[in-house]
Amino acid sequence: MRRAAAFALPALLLAGCAAASQAPAQTDVLTIENRYPLEYAKQFTVDVCAGGYDLITIDGSRYLVVPEGAAAPANLDADITVLQQPIQNIYLVSSSAMDPIISIDGLGAVALSGTQAENWYLDAARTAMEQGEIAYAGKYSAPDYETILSADCGLAIENTMIYHTPEVKEQLEKFGVPVLVERSSYESDPLARMEWVKLYGILLGRTEEAERIFDDAVQRIAPLLDEEPTGKTAAFFSITSNNLATVRKGGDYVAKMIGLAGGSYVFADLTDSGNNLATVNISLEDFYAGARDADVLFYNSTIEGELRTMDELLAKCPMLADFKAVQSGSVWCTSQSLFQQSMELPDLILDMNKVFTEDDPDDSELTFLTKLH
Repeated sequence: MRRAAAFALPALLLAGCAAASQAPAQTDVLTIENRYPLEYAKQFTVDVCAGGYDLITIDGSRYLVVPEGAAAPANLDADITVLQQPIQNIYLVSSSAMDPIISIDGLGAVALSGTQAENWYLDAARTAMEQGEIAYAGKYSAPDYETILSADCGLAIENTMIYHTPEVKEQLEKFGVPVLVERSSYESDPLARMEWVKLYGILLGRTEEAERIFDDAVQRIAPLLDEEPTGKTAAFFSITSNNLATVRKGGDYVAKMIGLAGGSYVFADLTDSGNNLATVNISLEDFYAGARDADVLFYNSTIEGELRTMDELLAKCPMLADFKAVQSGSVWCTSQSLFQQSMELPDLILDMNKVFTEDDPDDSELTFLTKLH
């Protein structure tokens, strides 16, 4: 397991702790030794403590991961949530956390899901639910408390939607269920999103596996970093039922994936509109002005559903017939599984690169893109 050199933090955070391998003695203080190295992620940090403890910070909330057989310090700050290993019977509400957990062979720690079996595009998750290994325990706003408590849930992993129903978070915590709110969707870099696998590695005692998985993913796209831009421009979009175009903001991770693939995102100058959403709805007129001359169109199926043919696309938005990419036949649809498969983002980057460099790659060569004919 990699550990960074010593990292100094304010002294108010305590000092001195029993090693995890010793009998669980009650200690008074926590010694922070260094900061766990993260290469891309900005939305969480991990302070490595003496004795094998890890102090995770996410948007100001702090979680102390206590090794199996050890005890939490007696004088721990009141705002720190204790997560005692082994962390088991997880209630997984944040669907983006499932793929990294599966990738480090941690699915056995998940007992409850906030997504029903038929809505999982991840085979392992869907199969586990169909075989009764994971139970549906209600969505984020309406959890089945009885099921959660009877399962002896050790942790609820939520996304920031839980802040729309704060009473649910409070109730879970009142019942003694720790709640961790993950923020991987706030990362503006695709590799930063993937690096959250290291957080799940720390939680589940699989840090080495998580680091290996992440390093392998980075190496897959490493050759692209030495390539010159292709000069191709692209739009990533969907058309809503009320005749608007949903596009990504210029600082979004999808825009950065297009850049890593050698392309240029046509809405790169589209900035934050005062909210934290990665997408923005624009008029079809504005979409026409920005994307008409794009070399490539990527249709995002995860919002409005997959398209199979160019006729289906033009039925949604007839004016697209005037677009350069439609006329040249360079329109591609993403698979609906894309945003659940958060550890496979290198595959989408490589798919995009093939589209930019080969013009017309065969669908069999691609993982997440299908050409519209």
